[in-house]
Amino acid sequence: MKAVLLMLSLLFSPWALASLVDTYHFSSQENQQQALELAKELRCPQCQNQNLLESTSPIAQDLRLEVYRLVEAGHSSQEIITLMTQRYGDFVLYRPPLRGATLVLWFGPGVLLACVLGGLVLRIRNRAASGSRGGR
Repeated sequence: MKAVLLMLSLLFSPWALASLVDTYHFSSQENQQQALELAKELRCPQCQNQNLLESTSPIAQDLRLEVYRLVEAGHSSQEIITLMTQRYGDFVLYRPPLRGATLVLWFGPGVLLACVLGGLVLRIRNRAASGSRGGR
């Protein structure tokens, strides 16, 4: 039963996410598309692992409203992204620019994975070495 409910929730979740920005009344289809694209590109400052479109946090709702207002006021996507990064820093972007302050965002997960894998290899070698010494 739980598996069926999980499958149903996964099936209907894209429509639930798409309706978050659709509640605003845009003056044109282009403005709506621009706002949706921006909401997908900008990360929720509170959730950190969700974009503005996916997040239901109060700050994400406020930022979606701000994106709506800026799009309707005629700002370009780049102007809106610049405004958001000035306010929240590069972390608000899912693809932050590559520079000294964002090196951890770009390479941190890979370095962490390499460290974990290296530690596992060393542990396996140590167990194999101690096992072969104990058997003699």
